[in-house]
Amino acid sequence: MTVGDLITLLSACDRDAPVRQAMNPFFPMAHRLAQVVPSVDEMGRPVVYLAEGRDEDSQLGYLPPEVAVVLAWQSPVQPPPRDPRRTVGG
Repeated sequence: MTVGDLITLLSACDRDAPVRQAMNPFFPMAHRLAQVVPSVDEMGRPVVYLAEGRDEDSQLGYLPPEVAVVLAWQSPVQPPPRDPRRTVGG
């Protein structure tokens, strides 16, 4: 993804919505985004890093399950089937 791609995707979002970063598909957590850092890669090409904050509240907790499913980090979970209710005397 390029900066242009990111801008295009973000342009469809609510401008007042907070930005979060989804991390680690094996232990999906949500993080508060704090910095955008332009740099260069090992070949001298431009690259931009999105970084979480250094505050202890930068990790917000578990990623919402519906987000993990959309990212294909988790399978959709179906509730277990319910057993028929028992009746009195039966």
